[in-house]
Amino acid sequence: MFDAVVVIPVYNHGVPAVRMVKAVRQLGLPCILVDDGSEAQCAAMLAIAAVQPGVRLLRLHANQGKGGAVMAGLRAALQQGHTHAVQIDADGQHDARDIPAFLDLARTHPGAVICGNPVYDASVPRSRLIARYATHVWVWINTLSLDIRDSMCGFRVYPLAPVVSLIDSVHIGQRMDFDTEVLVRLHWRGVAVFNRPTRVTYPRDGVSHFRLWRDNVLISRMHARLFFGMVLRLPWLLWRRVRPA
Repeated sequence: MFDAVVVIPVYNHGVPAVRMVKAVRQLGLPCILVDDGSEAQCAAMLAIAAVQPGVRLLRLHANQGKGGAVMAGLRAALQQGHTHAVQIDADGQHDARDIPAFLDLARTHPGAVICGNPVYDASVPRSRLIARYATHVWVWINTLSLDIRDSMCGFRVYPLAPVVSLIDSVHIGQRMDFDTEVLVRLHWRGVAVFNRPTRVTYPRDGVSHFRLWRDNVLISRMHARLFFGMVLRLPWLLWRRVRPA
């Protein structure tokens, strides 16, 4: 059985989040809106959006960070009996029309993560591209592979059983470090990753919750943790690469 739900973490992205819910429901998919301690105006908009059938609103009374919100949504999705969850950001960067193609690939490979590989238009800030490339290199080092093309893309499909097992057994960063760390740790556990191109646009009026110093420190610490974790797993990771298929 394959049963997917869309998980949308939201922190003060009222208007684009409502647009995303509309796009998801037009595809006939259920969704879980995770309100990560949003301010009153956004919270009210989410409450209205959640009145329609197929939309569940999960409120976190204190801001947990993007990772904390996603993990809450993934746990709720598994408890509801879903087998897979589409994670898609609420900030308007991702195109919900790509969800069916992601789900088709997930049905073909139900035990794998389907991860978005961004195809940027001219709206992307060059500084973001440079910073992302540094993370890409660290991920390739920490997995001893090129299997994960872009670990920071907030558009992916998770098989719920292995990802919830992971987040319930290992401490994973709850903020902007989550997306990368969870993929690396799933890869260590032998979960395959398939990369699928997806269009990414940075809206002119978009609101970013990336905090330059705080989040760069968190991401740097995450890479350090993962590096030492890779060193401890090095014999197994090397054996996995050379063993006969």
